[in-house]
Amino acid sequence: MKKHTLFIIAIYFLLFQNLFSQIKPITYTDGKQKLNGLLATPKKSIKTKAGVLILPAWMGIDDNSKKSAEKLSELGYHTFVADIYGEGNYPKDVKKAAELSGYYKNNPAEYHKRIKLALHELVKGGADSNNIVVIGYCFGGTGALEAARINLPIKGVVSFHGGLGRDTTRTITKINPKVLVCHGADDFFVPEAQVKSFQNEMRKADADWQMIYYANAVHSFTDVNAGNDPSKGVAYNANAAKRSWALMLAFINELVK
Repeated sequence: MKKHTLFIIAIYFLLFQNLFSQIKPITYTDGKQKLNGLLATPKKSIKTKAGVLILPAWMGIDDNSKKSAEKLSELGYHTFVADIYGEGNYPKDVKKAAELSGYYKNNPAEYHKRIKLALHELVKGGADSNNIVVIGYCFGGTGALEAARINLPIKGVVSFHGGLGRDTTRTITKINPKVLVCHGADDFFVPEAQVKSFQNEMRKADADWQMIYYANAVHSFTDVNAGNDPSKGVAYNANAAKRSWALMLAFINELVK
């Protein structure tokens, strides 16, 4: 009787697992550098086999990026969380995270290369290369905008509380992917001058862009682990997180339906 009961429980567990997406680690490389991304394959893909590439915040792959991958996959999207830093280089504190993310911001070609490699893994994992959207959080939001600036073969990008700065030595050219920026209205880590410069860049680039501000929201407003004290400049905001997620879904649906 006991063995029979355990067998039934095991069967129900497997059935329950199969109702949802499957997320698994994927090893890939940039030359000799080992990279460790996460691929989430939907149990039932949407008709277009659309894919979402997720660029994590400056601490690297975290709970926020993982949960986003899982939630999007449960909705039928193929997802891949990129590893930008590579094995052996993951930051253990914000000081190291600032140093590493700063390197890629100051060397955008290196950032572009890591994004392209992750995009390749997403397509290898089953996504249609003609139906890809890139999203990113904080440092990853900057990366999403960079993906648009260099016109990667994607439909659009979404930046959540990302930095808006760019390499001013590069000429502003036409931006083809559509752009959505979800921005905390009280995010003092992104100065007003940077916001105005970004908006002027979008106009000069003749981009199809939108920038939405969320009241009482600061940096990292989508991350439940960011705390609840906005005075520190980093805090979770449930309303902003919920509304920006819904807007992102509508944006993706518009592009890949």
